This record gives sequence, structure tokens and C-alpha cells, in this order.
Amino acid sequence: MNFDELDKKMRVYEQSLDQILLPELYLVARLDGRGFTRLTKEICKFEAPFDIRFRDLMVHTVEHLMDCGFRVVYGFTESDEISLLFATGENTFGRKVRKYNSTLAAEASASFSLALGTAATFDCRMVPLPTLERVQDYFLWRQEDAHRNSLNAHCYWMLRKEGKTVSEATKALEGQSVSFKNELLFSRGINFDQLPSWQKRGIGVWKEQYEKEGLNPVTGKRETAVRSRLKTEYELPLGEAYAEQIRGFIA
Repeated sequence: MNFDELDKKMRVYEQSLDQILLPELYLVARLDGRGFTRLTKEICKFEAPFDIRFRDLMVHTVEHLMDCGFRVVYGFTESDEISLLFATGENTFGRKVRKYNSTLAAEASASFSLALGTAATFDCRMVPLPTLERVQDYFLWRQEDAHRNSLNAHCYWMLRKEGKTVSEATKALEGQSVSFKNELLFSRGINFDQLPSWQKRGIGVWKEQYEKEGLNPVTGKRETAVRSRLKTEYELPLGEAYAEQIRGFIA
């Protein structure tokens, strides 16, 4: 059997599980850190519940993913999670799911690891969404998840620092309401509403246009040109204002 015949025969098996993302659907990718609890608490010993160094590593990774060959119009990160919104009509790799998942996970893992100085890995899943409204709902959902995680994390680590064990701190918060947790923090002198916005709402990254003046090498005259750059926002809006912002990236 020559190579061409063997190649054709084996490609069938290699591609047997290929899934294509339908062209009418909006695309979002969600990446999560794998084993990051051990990485952040045991290996690197980042400050709990939030560490600016870790935050900046996640932002760095989002910025890399927005410039690694895909048309990403918006990136969002909270905790060890990243969500990427793709431009309408994105068609890289023929919209093959396995290529998006493997490439984005690899790019994120490599970028984060190089910046950190030790190995770290991400997994990735594609989230196809049928309408613009569902896209808005997705990012409102992830922002609300950031809020809940932040409140729980601040309460949990406050109790841990007071001497409670993992099980004691977990049990103390189990089934408790949002108001109870807010009061718990307030009784220790922490006003949750006044904590940094990025801890409660996550961080957004998108491309913005700006004017730059320079010398035209052909005419020898100074001219103003429009350029694009990544903007990182640490104080995202809430609710309908945030939904409208998301709509603006792809509408």
C-alpha cells in the first residue's frame, strides 16, 4: 500500500469525531485553569483570596489569546477562568471544535507558564450560542459567577485566617444567604461593596481605536493615523449597561 492510499485510509479514523461549529452561531470559548488550587496555594503561594500578581498573569494571558490568530473581539477573566467572544463570521480552522479547543488551551498554557516561570495548564470548551441575546446572557452569567465567587472567597479566607479549618470554614458558609455573608464580612470591618471592582465583576479586554501622529515617509509630512490597541478595563459596568457593552462588540 502506497502512502497516499494509507493516508486516505487512516484520515477517516482521525476525523471520525470531528465536530463543526455551525456558521450561523455566535462563538464563545471558555478556558479554565487545571489544578490551579494547588498551583496558587501550594506551589506559588499567592495571597488569598485575591492576588494582584495572579490577576495580572490572567490579564496577560487574555491579551495573548486576543492576538494569536483568532478574531476575538472581547475577552473576560475572573478567578482562573477566561471567556473569549469571537467576531461574527469567525472561520479559523473551518470552525472545527477540536482545533479551537486544542489551540486555545495550548496558547493559554504556554503564555501563562512563560510569564509565571513554572508549568501551568488550561482546558478549553467551545460554547456556541444561537442569538445575540444569549451572548449577552452568557457574559452576564459569568459576571454574576464572579460576584458570587468573590463573596464566598472573602468569607472563606477570612474564617481560615481566623483559625478555622477547611471543613469548619466550609460548613460555616454552607447554605448561607448573600446577606448573611455580607454581614459576616461587615462584622469584621470589611464592606464588600467597597472592595475593588475587578474582584467582584471580573476584568474585560477589547480593542480600541486611537489616533497616532507620525511622519509620513513618502510625503515627509506629519500625519495622524488611526491605530488599534488592547484596552483592559478593571471596572466593568453591571446589568443592562454591561449587556449593551457586549452587544456593541458584535452588533
